[in-house]
Amino acid sequence: MRILISVLLISSTFLAGCTSSGIRDTESAEGATPVAAPVATPSPGVPVAAPGAKLEARSLGRPVAAPVAKPEARSMDVPVAAPGLKSEAPSLGRPVAAPVAKPEAQSLGVPVAAPSTAPAVTASSSGTIGSLQIASSFIALHPDSIIYATEAKSRRWNYEQGVMYEAFFQMWLHTKNSAWLEYNRKNLDYYIEPDGTIRTYKLEDYNIDNIPPGRMLLRAAEIWADVRYRKAADLLRKQLATHPRTESGGFWHKKIYPYQMWLDGLYMGQPFYLYYARITGNDTIWNDVIRQFRLIAEHNKDPKTGLYYHAWDEKKEQKWANSVTGQSPNFWGRAIGWYVMAIVDVLDYLPEDHPDRQWMIGMFTELAESMVRYRDPATKLWYQVVDQGARQGNYLEASVSSMCTYAFAKGANRGYLPAKFKGIAQESFDGIVKHLVTVDKDGHIYLEHVCSVSGLGGNPYRDGSFEYYIGEPQRTNDFKGYGPFLMAAIEIERGKAGN
Repeated sequence: MRILISVLLISSTFLAGCTSSGIRDTESAEGATPVAAPVATPSPGVPVAAPGAKLEARSLGRPVAAPVAKPEARSMDVPVAAPGLKSEAPSLGRPVAAPVAKPEAQSLGVPVAAPSTAPAVTASSSGTIGSLQIASSFIALHPDSIIYATEAKSRRWNYEQGVMYEAFFQMWLHTKNSAWLEYNRKNLDYYIEPDGTIRTYKLEDYNIDNIPPGRMLLRAAEIWADVRYRKAADLLRKQLATHPRTESGGFWHKKIYPYQMWLDGLYMGQPFYLYYARITGNDTIWNDVIRQFRLIAEHNKDPKTGLYYHAWDEKKEQKWANSVTGQSPNFWGRAIGWYVMAIVDVLDYLPEDHPDRQWMIGMFTELAESMVRYRDPATKLWYQVVDQGARQGNYLEASVSSMCTYAFAKGANRGYLPAKFKGIAQESFDGIVKHLVTVDKDGHIYLEHVCSVSGLGGNPYRDGSFEYYIGEPQRTNDFKGYGPFLMAAIEIERGKAGN
């Protein structure tokens, strides 16, 4: 049963929980083959902290963090290290040293305000859920780290962490509260070793899904002046330098998926790739990034609907591939969601005078208009298989709805899309809250009907059929939906504030 939200408690729990330990929580990468979690050897000479708060089954049958003692109030006007004992990463099986606090770099140009008291949690001006409730609820449920408590594979370096890092980085920019930034730092430090290597990451896997956390690494290196983060980002850049490509120059989705470009892969690789280029001044990367989008527009776009197919096989050898076009057979919602998020984020870093910038904006506008034509008229949401809403078994899916809402709101705020998309985004956000969100008795927010995972090929073989996509499991509060949901709220609030 839906109830009205009173989540001042959540915000307080978050501010207390930012320095607490708990059980880490994640899931397998999109379309990847399950792999056992790595066995880690504890570092010698590093004390292990007492285990964090246990998770217990509570309302709605979901894991909820046990209450923790509130820490003493402390200044948060600059990022700070975790207090007291070293913090243990329970899911990785080894202790991690608490980071050393360093003065915050000012080059990002964003001041961090000290929250003298816990911010009041209220509904947004439209009477709906706002970014503060969404973000605070996530940390109340995941106080220690960004993983799924019941899935071992999620304890690896992965793209879902990257999505949440981006969401909480944007919360920092939006609120000037460094607690959101510190949450990201704590999570990064579970993986980044003193020499800048990344625990559980293997370059030789050539999995483009491992790249998204790299944006936060580059920001962390600048904010905290910590060379470990830059070394780790350089390692991801090295992967892209040697990553296998199609004969036409497109990044393979993974080494295990040769000559295939998936829409997902554009979000996984290109925002980091172009952000790295801006930081290093390597303008040769700009055209390479544009090439990736041009290849997708050429090979994945359906001229009849204006929608984009999930994947393209250059060799036309896969069972799922059309023998003439190499395209997969259906328009999977989240794949298009990844793609529009990739476009709007890449435009942040592409120089204003780049000759292909207007082409990118035009391509984005055309796809956005096409997606609106296939939006459910009653709920203003999108279906799991976008163009087959009336077909039995199809359902309104939360991640594509959140991703498009975010991309359209941000696109309108930045002037990439016509101003009408602010209203379109608001309608869809309200639809998400009304039809896909539930709230428990403690005020925790749950985003329902998120497709847990979808892919193509592999073993067992995924054929890209309608039946395949609607048959994949759904997960409540899946990060691939929750992160974009939070970012959508932020962008809508920015638009209303004129930011």
